[in-house]
Order: sequence, then structure tokens, then C-alpha cells
Amino acid sequence: MSDDPIKDALKMMSYGFYSITTHSGDEVNAMVANWVTQASFTPRMVVVCIAKKAHSHSLITSGKVFTINIFKKDDPEAIKHYSKPSARNPAKMSNAPPYTIAPETGCPVLQGAVAYVECKVTQIVETGGDHDLVVGEVVGAGVNEPKEVTEILTLPDIGWSYSG
Repeated sequence: MSDDPIKDALKMMSYGFYSITTHSGDEVNAMVANWVTQASFTPRMVVVCIAKKAHSHSLITSGKVFTINIFKKDDPEAIKHYSKPSARNPAKMSNAPPYTIAPETGCPVLQGAVAYVECKVTQIVETGGDHDLVVGEVVGAGVNEPKEVTEILTLPDIGWSYSG
């Protein structure tokens, strides 16, 4: 425990750990994210919180598409390549493991992902904070491994925290 009860409480919230991929023209990127949730049944929509300074934020803003890549709990190494910002790893995608292209959005589907969700941006909500809410309508998906036989990767699984 710290002397900041708000931070301590926020760290107790459960979060998945995903890779968000996007593109604008020929430029592609992948980043890690954990502030991701479904936001609507009809139409199917999700929300992803993206740091305003992230390179993917600018690509999502201009390209208007993103894909959420979902990973297995027992394969945390599959996502770690994408954890460094593009500023610190400018060759991230050219040095990445091979990936395929999602059919509806053209975004990368990363090797090791057990499923992916393709989205077209419907709005970007400025929060007044350091992250924006990116709302996307789900336009496609793929499942490589059924959830009933797969536990999904979370932040505590890799010993990281991104909250508070």
C-alpha cells in the first residue's frame, strides 16, 4: 500500500492486456493497451483509451481503423515486442514476428493472437486528460482458439501495472 488510496484502489481493478494495431496508408503500428471494453451490443462497439502522445493515436486519428489483438495468459512473450513506444523502437513493425492483415480494416493481426476484433472509428472523445477514448464499431473478428480452452492475458500475469 502507498499513501495514495486512489492509486491503490485503481490498481485493484482488473484489466486485460491487448495489442492495438492500426494503419494509415502504408504506415502500420502496434502498441499495448489495457483500458479496453465493449461499449454497446447494437451496434457492437468497443472503447479503447489511447495516450494522446502515442504514435498509434495519430495513425488511428488519420486512418480511422484499429484492431484489438487478444493473447493467451500462458504466452506473455507474444505481446512484449510491442510494448516499447515507436519513439524508442522505430523499427518495431519491420522487426516484428510475421503478421497477417485483417480483411475488413487492413490492420495487422499479430502472431500469437488467439483472437482479434476489427473496428472502424466512430468517434474520438477528448477526455481532458492524457488519454482519449477511441470508440470503434466492430466490423469483423476472428478466433484462432476458442475462449473456453484459453485464459486471456492480463496485466498481473506479466507483473505490470498501468493504472493509478
